[in-house]
Amino acid sequence: MENPAIIHIDKLTKRFPVGNGEFTALNNVSLQFEKGEFTGLVGPSGSGKTTLLNIIGSLDTPTEGVVTVLGQSIAGLSHKQSAQLRNKHLGFIFQTYNLFPVYTVYENVEFALLLQHIPAAERRKAVLDALEWVGLTDKINSKPPQLSGGEGQRVAIARAMVKRPAIMLADEPTANLDSKNSHHILQTMKRLNEELHTTFLFATHDEKVMAYLDRIISLEDGKVVKDEQIVHAKN
Repeated sequence: MENPAIIHIDKLTKRFPVGNGEFTALNNVSLQFEKGEFTGLVGPSGSGKTTLLNIIGSLDTPTEGVVTVLGQSIAGLSHKQSAQLRNKHLGFIFQTYNLFPVYTVYENVEFALLLQHIPAAERRKAVLDALEWVGLTDKINSKPPQLSGGEGQRVAIARAMVKRPAIMLADEPTANLDSKNSHHILQTMKRLNEELHTTFLFATHDEKVMAYLDRIISLEDGKVVKDEQIVHAKN
């Protein structure tokens, strides 16, 4: 049976006020994404990829058109409903990690579960599982300033994955990492995508990220100019 589409985007346009006029960040975009995809939105700065990611993540709303995520129309969500969608079903990974510097690695990963009022024993198992996924069980008592850049990004992945979200949104997740750490992070995310069937959507212009993607959607000036499936050679 085919995977059902979990994100529908129909004739999406997003405009922002600029001075006395407007800037069109997205122009009549129509796309859909299925469960378990490992897809990238690629294009130069200003192409609209981060804006599209933010709307899918209910951090912003369309000016025109319809965006439906897991059966919910983004434009129709209240502030509370948007927060619930993000807390329960969406994970976010940013290039700056956004970890709490005074919290331990364990506490940073646990934070997402505290928002859901999950019992302590269940939280602990989920946190330890997430840290095992990213190979950081030996760092649970460390704090972010004690970590390398690659370790910090792996904590961010564990924090995003601990609630086992249906959709993971990653905005330039390798931008601040060297080549070795970038590949390690991408291999970790690809493995989680395959094992947990989480849909990963990247906004990126990093060639290293593109090498791992199964689908590449190219944006220019707010429009989709190419949408291609990538066939990887078998080892």
